Amino acid sequence: MSMKKALMTGLLSITFVIGFSQQGQWIEVRDMETWSSVGFELDLNKKWSFSLEEQLRLKSNSTEVDSYFTEFGLLYKGFEHFEFGGNLRYQSINDNKGKIQGYETHFRYNLDLAYFHKIDRFKLKYRIRYQNRNEVGVDELAGDYAISKWRLKASVSYNIKKWKLDPTFSAELFRRSQETTVTEFDRVRMTLGTKYDLKKFGEIKGFYRIEKELNTTYPKTTHIWGLAYVYTLKIKTKTNGN
Repeated sequence: MSMKKALMTGLLSITFVIGFSQQGQWIEVRDMETWSSVGFELDLNKKWSFSLEEQLRLKSNSTEVDSYFTEFGLLYKGFEHFEFGGNLRYQSINDNKGKIQGYETHFRYNLDLAYFHKIDRFKLKYRIRYQNRNEVGVDELAGDYAISKWRLKASVSYNIKKWKLDPTFSAELFRRSQETTVTEFDRVRMTLGTKYDLKKFGEIKGFYRIEKELNTTYPKTTHIWGLAYVYTLKIKTKTNGN
């Protein structure tokens, strides 16, 4: 138990230290974004589940479209306290800077490994993710290189007695690796959220997020408000009895 607590404390401490301290002179850029999504989950059994999500993101103080995408996910819970998952994302990104502007089509995939456990009324989860994104139809000769990242995330949620809006806090650190750049930590993300169970009608999730860029001359701090609706369908399996 002490090792688990030490792991979570260490991840959160590293995230806070890197997220709010940078050396040298820099100018900070701020923005406010809005993320909204509608999703569907299919639970085949206790081990396998599938998901489909449509999401829209707004930037520039939520006045312009940043991107929209369709994402398909797969999750496996075949081992105690462990989860394995992956996602495929087909995304349109609004590039409104530079000489060439317009919507770019990107494809992204990610692979996840997570460990979770409970301490009294707390639920703790630690996740490591590898993701890779590339622009569709543009090769390296045209200046496009796949962007890969490692993401370390620690989260904690608390179950409040006789209260339906249980809070969840998470901190996540991004490490970027690209052929044309130096491998380094490039952003930190902190999120405070909750969800409300609508029983047979799915659930609504809401969150407030702060995302801060690292190791750049003009670091951007983004405040993000998010709202999501997810409907879950569980497949009932029949069991034979005497």
